[in-house]
Amino acid sequence: MGVVIESSVWVPSSSVYIFIFLSCFFSLSLFPFYLSKHAPTKSPPFYDHPTFASSLRFQRYFLLLYSLASVLEGLWSVYGEFELVYYGITKEDTVTFMLIGFGAALFVGSFLGLLSDLIGRKKSCLVFYIFHLVVGIWKRITSSPSFWVANVCLSLATSIFSFSFETWAVVEHDKGHRQDLLNETFWLMTFFESAALIGSQVMSNWMVGGNLEKEIACPSTAAILTAIVGIICISRVYGGSPKTVTFKEYKVSFYSYILCDRRIWLLACAQSCLHFSIVVFWILWAPTLVADGREVYLGLMYPCVLGARMLGSTLFPWFINAPLRTEDCLVYAFIIQGLLLSIIAFDYQEIGALVTQYFLFHACVGLILPSLARLRTMYVPNELRGGMISLSLAPTNAAILFILMQRGYYRTVENSEVIAFAAVGLFAAAGCMYVLKRLGKQPYQNWHKL
Repeated sequence: MGVVIESSVWVPSSSVYIFIFLSCFFSLSLFPFYLSKHAPTKSPPFYDHPTFASSLRFQRYFLLLYSLASVLEGLWSVYGEFELVYYGITKEDTVTFMLIGFGAALFVGSFLGLLSDLIGRKKSCLVFYIFHLVVGIWKRITSSPSFWVANVCLSLATSIFSFSFETWAVVEHDKGHRQDLLNETFWLMTFFESAALIGSQVMSNWMVGGNLEKEIACPSTAAILTAIVGIICISRVYGGSPKTVTFKEYKVSFYSYILCDRRIWLLACAQSCLHFSIVVFWILWAPTLVADGREVYLGLMYPCVLGARMLGSTLFPWFINAPLRTEDCLVYAFIIQGLLLSIIAFDYQEIGALVTQYFLFHACVGLILPSLARLRTMYVPNELRGGMISLSLAPTNAAILFILMQRGYYRTVENSEVIAFAAVGLFAAAGCMYVLKRLGKQPYQNWHKL
């Protein structure tokens, strides 16, 4: 007589999705009423401003391009792991490809922000789409694509994505657009990015379907078409910013305003710690969920955590209009994130509890990302913003390389130790924000021109 082993499959309740949707809806709907009663000063209606039409037009155009870029990032992140399995790539080879990708991001991507500041932000965004176009064509025309080539291109594209669109938005808003619209653009970027990542998952699942042999190349086709649309849109509207400084002038300014300013170092440290914790989460979230042997539908979990990020981004306008400094808000958010990762690292949890902690973690991410962007606008000159962001991510990529080697090859560290290290980094980020506030130096307000 055979033995029947029952398998337990955990799926999130449909009420979770309803809760996320209603929470986002009420957060967005009730904010105008809150702002009308608690705004610190009575400002003229936005539609009476002479640059309203131009500002709103640029914001819509920019968010469209940013959403297309987010779809491209999401297509490869969702489809890439499935593609590796389809072509029979082993775990050891997967680790090797990840090392190649993060190595490219460290040794090349760290300096792309400096290049972007010199050649123009629009050109950097154009290069981002070109990278994705090249990868899509490469995978479409080759029956067995070289994954290390694709990983290098996609890693460099991700590095460009981390700074180019934000710097472009800030520089364009500095050309006479409404500055109070910039804060709105920051949280809308996080909101639309999360929505686009969910949409890219839906698109990948729909295109692949059940016939793997025939449909395996469909996501590559979608990436090619999306990249072409992005290239056309970014080329037709809004001319690029002319180069105004030489490399020598840029080097002197970067040393004076970035490397010699303690506030920038604190801000860069917090940004690096946050990015490290996010990368660690996406690498280890699946092994952590299935640690007890139960089956989990990760495809149903993915929209939950990204929906939490969307919800967190909708809280940003509430906090910046409250009597609370951005640094204070970030201190609390980083501490909450650190505590959540500490619990995940050292205390075994049921899947439901883990999912709740993941939800809260990404809600904090949705709040922190636009808050850090706002602080960068306060402290970092626009002409140096891309270089500051890309260099601040270099320690993150170096740490990920080290952990991948120790965990993937030598097996000298455990997953819980990696997560604990990320939690320590978040506590350090909270300390950076506390010291940034305690410095007592008023952030600049008029450094839009060096």
